[in-house]
Amino acid sequence: MTPRGMTTASRTAKATSAGLRLAGIDAARGLALLAMMATHVLATFESNAQLTPTWIGLAFSGRASALFAVLAGVGLALSTGKQQPVEGSSLWAARRGIALRALVVGAVGLSLGGLDVNIAVILVHYALLFLCVLPFVGLGVNRLLILATAWILAAPALAYLLRPWLLSADPPLRLGHNPGWEDLATPARFLGDLFLTGYYPVLQWIAYLLVGLAIGRMALSKAATPFLLLAAGTAVAVFAKWLGTVLMADWGGRQALEAQIGDPAYPLGSLLQVNLAGVDQSGSVWWLATSAPHAGTTLDLLHTSGVAAAVIGVCLLLGRLGEWVELDLLLPLRGIGAMTLTLYTAHLCIMAALHDQPLAPGWTVEGVYWAQAIGMLVIGGVFAALIWRGPLEWVSHAANQVGRYQPARIRQPARFR
Repeated sequence: MTPRGMTTASRTAKATSAGLRLAGIDAARGLALLAMMATHVLATFESNAQLTPTWIGLAFSGRASALFAVLAGVGLALSTGKQQPVEGSSLWAARRGIALRALVVGAVGLSLGGLDVNIAVILVHYALLFLCVLPFVGLGVNRLLILATAWILAAPALAYLLRPWLLSADPPLRLGHNPGWEDLATPARFLGDLFLTGYYPVLQWIAYLLVGLAIGRMALSKAATPFLLLAAGTAVAVFAKWLGTVLMADWGGRQALEAQIGDPAYPLGSLLQVNLAGVDQSGSVWWLATSAPHAGTTLDLLHTSGVAAAVIGVCLLLGRLGEWVELDLLLPLRGIGAMTLTLYTAHLCIMAALHDQPLAPGWTVEGVYWAQAIGMLVIGGVFAALIWRGPLEWVSHAANQVGRYQPARIRQPARFR
């Protein structure tokens, strides 16, 4: 074998080993993207006056995007030292790399903001979340867990107090649409929407990245870790949802909110099950007691973070099973997960092209979703098998490498005494 062939084989073996080791994380990211797409394409409510929830809304609404955000934190942890975070100049280099990567993601998101599509694009919020957690990427798992807990408890109450003040401004500090380049001209409105009044309020969502950073700092290679994530995540998720149900149904929370709304025909029950985004959650502290998807409350953050941890645990276990049977069971899913920026962008462009257009003869909404999902599974599997990066992932990786660059230090000759 030629030296070049040996180098290629060594690089392939190394990449394959790394791919197997992180297969569960990439697969979970792939699942998150497919679930988010389902809430974009398929109905989350029936088209009736009561807005009866569909199984898509009950299963994926709120949980898919939260899993996506938690995995962002996991990815940041894995890229900055895993269990032992980098320190000193290496930490500052890692932060610069993350910041430049965030700028790439934000630029893509702002460009997609001009699409005529009925989908809340997450990328600008995602980029801002990266920038907001830069001070925390050097922390260890224990400090991150304490900080995440405090954030989950405090941020929703702070948002509840600040949001009415932003909405009472003239004009209100809310965009009402996906952020685009033109919104940079009104920074107060732009940042108010991103942090508090928009679909993905960054103030509360920082909690997801803190949880993800903590998970990424854990010893993911140890056999017990996936079981711990599955058990603890399930327990937290079930407890949060149970407590939210008790507060709403048994302690009078739902009745108090219905009385405040004052409209008996308002489908509050369905919204509490599927999606509170866009609902005016002010005027009653009972809004803070719900665990509804996209409520941004403590119970919502706890439930969705717990679900995310449990899904990551399951995917890590499936990755371990694949290593044990010597079969890459997660290849298509981890392929999607390794190029979510490219595939998410492609999905939005497809949906924009189909927006307000009649479907072609023989096509259904379900068919549109499955065509995209199967296409992504195939493309992701091919890219993963060939160890290729997606086009936008290549750009963001290059930006990250530029930010991490540190000039080699010139060693001074030793002085003899």
